[in-house]
Amino acid sequence: METLKAGTPAPEFELNSTPDQRVKLSDFRGQRVILAFYPADWSPVCGDQLALYNELRDEFAKHNAVCIGISVDGAWCHAAFREQRGYKLALLSDFEPKGAVARQYKAYRDKDGVSERALFVLDEEGVVRWTHVSPIGINPGADGILEALEQMDGSTS
Repeated sequence: METLKAGTPAPEFELNSTPDQRVKLSDFRGQRVILAFYPADWSPVCGDQLALYNELRDEFAKHNAVCIGISVDGAWCHAAFREQRGYKLALLSDFEPKGAVARQYKAYRDKDGVSERALFVLDEEGVVRWTHVSPIGINPGADGILEALEQMDGSTS
């Protein structure tokens, strides 16, 4: 799968973070953003992946970064998933039109109707600096994200 390449401005979007609140990508200008597209709430691999990112929130913050999960699940599903799992990171709903944001990032699986397991690290200006697509059944972990953030730290100091 060929997703957006490093150096590409990240497409702007606005998605529900809760059933009655929306978030824009541009709300995060001035900090780095890790976009973690994942197939679905409640699946074992997705749950483990998001639990890891939830645990690493303070580590990401040391690099001026915030992690945002995005899937095609609805905002109510995300709310229940976050509450049941105790996640503090934002989960955004790419529900309707289904997968529209994942499609912008070239990370949508038309055949399956879900997002790829795709990661994007954006700089403070909203430019893609690192991407990775993992096989849908494999947790990509956080090593690549942390390496990308550390390289960005080196290039900005």
